[in-house]
Amino acid sequence: MDLEWPGCRNARDVGGLPTADGARVRAGVLIRSDSLHYLTAEGVEAVRRSGVSRILDLRGEAEAAAAPSPFVGDPLLVAQSLQDPADPDHGQPTIVAACTWMLDRRPELFAAAVKAIADEPDGAVVVHCHGGKDRTGMVVALALSIAGVPEEEIVADYFLTQERLAGLLAEQLAAEPDPAQHPELIEFRDTRAESMVAILRHLDEKYGGPEAYLRHGGLTDDDLDRLRRRLIG
Repeated sequence: MDLEWPGCRNARDVGGLPTADGARVRAGVLIRSDSLHYLTAEGVEAVRRSGVSRILDLRGEAEAAAAPSPFVGDPLLVAQSLQDPADPDHGQPTIVAACTWMLDRRPELFAAAVKAIADEPDGAVVVHCHGGKDRTGMVVALALSIAGVPEEEIVADYFLTQERLAGLLAEQLAAEPDPAQHPELIEFRDTRAESMVAILRHLDEKYGGPEAYLRHGGLTDDDLDRLRRRLIG
């Protein structure tokens, strides 16, 4: 369900997604978004009215410092970067290679982000990075997988971002006068369904699936059970 948070283009509640056993993800427990620094003053108030109890900012330290969240200093906000400050730039040629590089390098940070969703007892947890597409998409995909949401539904949810950010991509392409730069812009800013399919295949082939990956990152049976209860009741 899309959320009207003025300033953000890609805020939505993943509640309602079906699980393989016929249940549904509860509304008002997991929200994905683009960066909250885009919010207007009205958007900040909309977030506060939305029953949000935790905001997980997946951006790196330098990234967050350059575009501070309006919730800096608020107990709602938790810095939950998926990269260590000592990590080099990924230097990968494709978005799938960049995402799988991050997953392989820092499984403990991805597990910590998913655990933070499980640990919040009440209210909605907002997960966001910059565009709310790839880093957010991976954390949300991992959480939804544990809840039992089928792969096709996870991929479809990821793909929704393409429509939400199509206008922004068009603006970025129009602002780049060198057409030779356009393919790279498209590669790293478009949100293709096949990208998430490839990321999930990587988790299957290298780790035995999302749950095994999260266990590799340090999650316990109790963590996983609490996540399932939080997402589907």
